[in-house]
Amino acid sequence: MNKPTHAQLAAAAVTAVLTLTAAGCGTDPTATDATSETSSSSSSSAGVVPDDTSLPPWPAPSDVPARVAAAGLDLGPMGTAEHYHPTLTITIDGQPVPVPPNIGVDPDTGAMSAVHTHEGDGTIHIEAHTVGEKFTLGQLFTQWGIALTPTQIGGAKANAGEKVKVTSSGTPVPGDPANLQLEPDQQIQLTLP
Repeated sequence: MNKPTHAQLAAAAVTAVLTLTAAGCGTDPTATDATSETSSSSSSSAGVVPDDTSLPPWPAPSDVPARVAAAGLDLGPMGTAEHYHPTLTITIDGQPVPVPPNIGVDPDTGAMSAVHTHEGDGTIHIEAHTVGEKFTLGQLFTQWGIALTPTQIGGAKANAGEKVKVTSSGTPVPGDPANLQLEPDQQIQLTLP
């Protein structure tokens, strides 16, 4: 197999940027422009920018390899050293927000990251290659392509003086929700009034 040339890699990078730019044109025109705080845990790399303007529902992204890499994860077969399932529930303005299937799952190859979804019921699958690996909610949101900060989820923003309310198995969690460590059987609730 031949290694890609620099020109081929550059062309692929330009194509990816153009694809992301075109995808951004499909955002809700009524959504307000965001000047948001971004978390280092849900920030992007290599030109992969989280959506901080559109309102839910948010589909799973199609640019899975880039988003998985931005989350600091790898694509491959499911890990077998450790397997557990936190659950995520999101409520915005009193309405449930679906967590789509196939976040972190490459539709072209079926490869997946250690943090991914299969169902559309909020179940997060952790299937790690090493026992004791630590994963965060921010990594899931980075792969999803949705901004998660203390004051917003995607384009949904907290009112002045408010923050995203976060609970983990019923216990309030202060700080940046993106930094929340995922744990077995954990029930995560994100709420914006």
